[in-house]
Amino acid sequence: MAYLFLFGCFLLLVVVGSLAARTGYRGKVCDGAAGYEVPAAVKADPALRKRANDLVAFWCTGVAVLGAAPLVPLGIVILSGGGKAISTWGLAAFAGYALIIGIVGGYPFEKIKQLGASAER
Repeated sequence: MAYLFLFGCFLLLVVVGSLAARTGYRGKVCDGAAGYEVPAAVKADPALRKRANDLVAFWCTGVAVLGAAPLVPLGIVILSGGGKAISTWGLAAFAGYALIIGIVGGYPFEKIKQLGASAER
């Protein structure tokens, strides 16, 4: 049951990362209804808007790809029908890996805040 939960969590990371990347590729990061909360300076400047869209598209695509990697070993363990298991250290590695994915996913949004702060100066 724990392996199914982990599989679902990483699958959710893939889906969320893909949806966020799609928003960036479509150029709607600064759109209030479909995008994210961004500083007014970023919304006003076309170059900063493009940079924000590029940041979200690139880094969130990375989140989706990184999130897909653990699905293979987890899927193998789930499909083995109880014949295989992951050690405690392996589970700790999955947790650390998920933390890294979370940091990668948060990076573009922090960078967009910095873009807005530097443009207001």
